[in-house]
Amino acid sequence: MYRPILRILLLFLIVKAPVGIALEVFAQGLFKGAAVLVIDGKRSLLKVGKRSVEGVLLVESNPKQAVVEIDGRRETLTLSRRISSQYNEAAKKELAIRRNDANQFITTATINGVRKQVLVDTGANTVAMSSAHARLIGLDYKRGRPGRVRTASGDVDAFSLNLDTVIVGGIQVNTVMAFVIEGSFPETILLGMTYLNHVNMREQDGILYLQAKY
Repeated sequence: MYRPILRILLLFLIVKAPVGIALEVFAQGLFKGAAVLVIDGKRSLLKVGKRSVEGVLLVESNPKQAVVEIDGRRETLTLSRRISSQYNEAAKKELAIRRNDANQFITTATINGVRKQVLVDTGANTVAMSSAHARLIGLDYKRGRPGRVRTASGDVDAFSLNLDTVIVGGIQVNTVMAFVIEGSFPETILLGMTYLNHVNMREQDGILYLQAKY
C-alpha cells in the first residue's frame, strides 16, 4: 500500500530542479501568448502564466520577445539571447527589432510607466514626441524649458524636459532628456540619442539589435 506514495515522491524528486543548479535558457520560437524555450537542452512549449518543470515561468510573450522569471528574477529573451540563472554576464538584456516595409525600426517603449510605440532614430539628438503624445503619457511638459523647433509646417513651440524612465526591451535608462513639440509632429515618438547612447547597437540582415551597456 505504500508503493504509490513512494512513486509519487520519487517522481517529484526527479522533476524538481535542485536549488542552486544553474539553468541555461534560450527562446527557439516566440509567439503571442506562448514561447518555445530550450531549458538545459530540453525543449518546452509554455503558455503565458505557466511554469516549466525546471521552474522557469513565462510571464509574457510576443513574436519579438518573451519575459521569463527564474528564481524570482525576471529577464527578457529574444531569439538571439541566452540567459543563465547563475552567470550574470549572460543575462545582459538585448532586443531584436526587425526593419519594416517602410525601412524603419519600430518597437514599443515604456515611458514613465506608459507603453507607447517608438521609432528608433539615430539622427535625433534626443527623444522627441508631440504634445499629443505627452498628454497621453501624463507629462506636464509646459513646465519644461521653452524653445522653438522647425518642422515641415514651420517653426513651432517646443519644451525640453527629463523623462523619469524609458524602458525598451527591458533596457531601462533613467533621467532621459526629451523634446515635446506642440502639435501632432512627430506622428511616432522618436527614440533618439539621449536613450540610444546608453545601449550598444548593431544591425544584421535587416534586424537591429539593442543591448544594454551596463
